[in-house]
Amino acid sequence: MPATMELADELPLREVEAAKARAAALLLAFRHGNQLSFDDQLDRLFAENVEREVTTLLVWIAAEAVRKAYAPEAADRVLRGLARRVPADTSGVLLDEDAADPARLIEAVDAGDVPTVRALIAATPDTTYLVGGLLQAVAMMLPLLPEGEGAEIAAELRRRHGGRTVHVPVARHA
Repeated sequence: MPATMELADELPLREVEAAKARAAALLLAFRHGNQLSFDDQLDRLFAENVEREVTTLLVWIAAEAVRKAYAPEAADRVLRGLARRVPADTSGVLLDEDAADPARLIEAVDAGDVPTVRALIAATPDTTYLVGGLLQAVAMMLPLLPEGEGAEIAAELRRRHGGRTVHVPVARHA
């Protein structure tokens, strides 16, 4: 006899596992403050009309977390406290932009400090902010390049990453 039996009105075990995976992806996006990923996951859930099952799984995950973290006599107090502190606008995800430090990353790369580069990347919960900061830095540096250098860099990137080959202009030194 299996450890669990499906009741007639329950979801099949395979569907429960798939719903758990969807709930985990949504939670991961929320945990890391990735608004785009969170919105994308949420849109998919609404498109698939599975929001009720995922909401049930999220509640189950939260109940399990509370059950494991708190004594039974304290669990209800914790949940009531959470309910009182719910934000008025729940459409957004808490962002963790402060953990991303693109300036330190650029300095570490410039200094050839591999351990610091690795540590900064590992310590950034959502690397989209780190990449966004690097993109901003590149955009700020592009006007400072001598004429032709930007095209030369782009051509080199295309060569390295399998893009189409482009004539590389000779950079003029200022």
